[in-house]
Amino acid sequence: MIPLDKAVIVRYEKGDHRFEVLVDPDKALEIKEKGDISVLSNLDDTLASLDIFKDAKKGERASEEIVTKVFGSEDKKWVFFKIIKDGELHLTTEQKRKMQEEKRKQIIATIARQAIDPTTNLPHPMERIERALDEANVHIDPLKSVERQVGEIVNKLIPILPIKIAKARIEIKVPAVHASRIYGYLKQLNMIKSDWKNDGSLDAVIEVPAGMQSEIFDKLNSMTKGEVYSKLLQVL
Repeated sequence: MIPLDKAVIVRYEKGDHRFEVLVDPDKALEIKEKGDISVLSNLDDTLASLDIFKDAKKGERASEEIVTKVFGSEDKKWVFFKIIKDGELHLTTEQKRKMQEEKRKQIIATIARQAIDPTTNLPHPMERIERALDEANVHIDPLKSVERQVGEIVNKLIPILPIKIAKARIEIKVPAVHASRIYGYLKQLNMIKSDWKNDGSLDAVIEVPAGMQSEIFDKLNSMTKGEVYSKLLQVL
């Protein structure tokens, strides 16, 4: 179960009946956006309690008889899903503030990984992105996913910061002594070409979010003690 202080209330009302559950806010938003019960595959990762309440703050539980009658099912997982998907998310001021702060950090990190300065094709440091967010007076919506906000926010930053979301194609040549380990790492990324040479060395091309290129170059050099050739081929 998630800690109670991490949970938010989702309220679902039907007729004269009210049902509330205590749920992880990010999971609740994911369920609402995807509408997919598979997000609830592990109830312990999603809920702070396996109880369905009439009033969660007072600890008043809804009767199982009423739950079954209203939802037409004894499948508790499906009932949780229905309440979260169709219910209303209720946040305290403090919960909303904490969610907003966390979402802001996630958005800054995502922009730093996905975007570059188009004049140099290099990533922006997170501190620079954070200053630009402040200067542009960007509002972070705590109830909207990072993915849905990033594109809109980048557009708001353009008048202040040269920035665009892009992909980078990187060429990599690895000597045989390091090739198998590096191949395993590259497979975790988006490897669009691999060519094993007769001497056991590896030539590869990967396509990744453009802001990751410095991180990848550093990782490759660390894994091979500098015995690797890597080159930015193209920014898309």
